[in-house]
Amino acid sequence: MPMPPWDAGTRLESRSMISEPCVRLADLLGVKLTWYCPKPKPGVFRITKTIHNILQGVAESGVRISGEEKQVLMDWIGDNAKRYWLSPGGPLRPASEGGADVIMIDDPQMPGLIPLIKSITPNRPVLYRSHIQIRGDLAIQEGTPQEDVWQFLWENIKLADIFISHPIPSFVPGNVPASSVAYLPATTDWLDGVNKDMNAWDQGYYGHIYNETQLKWPLQKYFIQVARFDPAKGIPDLIKAYAEFRRLLAAHDPTLEAPQLGICGNGSIDDPDGKIVLDQTMHVLENEYPHLLTSISVMRLAPNDQLLNTLLSASHTVLQLSTREGFEVKVSEAIHKGKPVTATNCGGIPLQVQHGKNGFLVEAGDWTAVAKHLLALWTDEALHEKMCEFAKLSVSDEVGTVGNALAWFYLADKWANGKGIVPEGRWVNDLAREEAGIPYTDGENTLPRNLGGALKKAS
Repeated sequence: MPMPPWDAGTRLESRSMISEPCVRLADLLGVKLTWYCPKPKPGVFRITKTIHNILQGVAESGVRISGEEKQVLMDWIGDNAKRYWLSPGGPLRPASEGGADVIMIDDPQMPGLIPLIKSITPNRPVLYRSHIQIRGDLAIQEGTPQEDVWQFLWENIKLADIFISHPIPSFVPGNVPASSVAYLPATTDWLDGVNKDMNAWDQGYYGHIYNETQLKWPLQKYFIQVARFDPAKGIPDLIKAYAEFRRLLAAHDPTLEAPQLGICGNGSIDDPDGKIVLDQTMHVLENEYPHLLTSISVMRLAPNDQLLNTLLSASHTVLQLSTREGFEVKVSEAIHKGKPVTATNCGGIPLQVQHGKNGFLVEAGDWTAVAKHLLALWTDEALHEKMCEFAKLSVSDEVGTVGNALAWFYLADKWANGKGIVPEGRWVNDLAREEAGIPYTDGENTLPRNLGGALKKAS
């Protein structure tokens, strides 16, 4: 779709909105797309992570954001804007002064930029991207921590021209005008270090880097969950499910060798919850499941794409037992590798896992159901192979870089030309394909447009 050069403004995290591969693709296509991150400040991440936890509904009871903390966050946003982005030639200056034509703001960390942008250029398009699970019901329930945080954020977000959410309607609070809501899934890149094909020698090399509680692969197979050590990732349920699986396996056939379990946390180095949840995990294992210590490998991973690639590629089955979730692109990455995924039906996960075909969906917290599915996948080789083969062919282009670029280039083209769109709850990819005269066909591999239908099939 032809379009003029344009700039995209601020974004903070790589895989949800405009990812780094999308920036590289834009450069190859001659699209002027730039990506700006704020300068960090000690203590601010604790505030933004608490906001994240409150919105998801996983913060401890009574936790709120104080007025002082809100001001710290707003001051941090203002300092970054004035020092780096509102200076002469900066991306937030008017387009006539070298600034961006269209600006995207990603997630609740920096919506305070929106009123600053609109005060300078009221008619310049600002597109807001929300890529976490928001308890939409609690966000508009008076007196809740979610309502307090959401109203603080909404005062700024409501000035944006469009509200782009993960494709789950319950993630959108009720005070967001329905006409401004558009849906877009999280994406990954099939050519990056996590997803590219690796030979046996490379896998062996990166396998040796993994040197905590040793995985005995290739001598022993393993299940794995790759996710941050975070209160919402269901790690206690994961341990319970594996312990129950071991009990069921021993009852089924005590001569069968059991696989190991890898619990690998991959997240921000300064994540304030990471060490806390890791310590809690080890405490549970040492005190409640000491007999499984040599069978469960727990590691908070360094940022190494090839290591993640190796761990996922060599696994037997992948798990994702989140109790709250936005989209979780690791599910798509595992399925793309031909790995059956056993996961909870939280957030956007049911859009990726086709129950009984490329994996299994369970209710959050139902670790007994997880154990039964693991037993079936471990003891029924034909079932496992069938799911592996189906998984390889079941990933939609919508969750890759090309699908991501299609959506953002379409939005930028519409808004840069001054027309904009009124999405009315439509998927951006659908709008883009229809505009190009190539709508999705019935036989084309797409994510389910009816989340309720996907959940019904899983029940």
